[in-house]
Amino acid sequence: QVQLVESGGGLVQPGGSLRLSCAASGDIFSIDSMGWYRQTPGSQREQVAVIASTGTTNYVDSVKGRFTISRDNAKNTVYLQMTSLKPEDTAVYYCHSHLVRVHARYLGSYWGQGTQVTVSS
Repeated sequence: QVQLVESGGGLVQPGGSLRLSCAASGDIFSIDSMGWYRQTPGSQREQVAVIASTGTTNYVDSVKGRFTISRDNAKNTVYLQMTSLKPEDTAVYYCHSHLVRVHARYLGSYWGQGTQVTVSS
């Protein structure tokens, strides 16, 4: 059993900041990449930011310079620091990870349950 649990979502005014956290737990051998995706009703899920095991990061153009993804390997946790938030950032944010479970020989794909971020005045 592997679980990714997000936290930190909520309501914030335009220009404000939020930090999302996602903790992975269970029979995990190693974690490769971790990332954040977001989705609004009727829209496809969008990749927002990804961080590889090497520390290399990638961001969608719309959040570059505003969002920062980081990870704490000791805690199996990935963070998304969001600043200068805009109404168009409103979405359900999902944590995702490619990881290897104990005794597995393949890289699996896992999703969190999502956390709501609402940017509104």
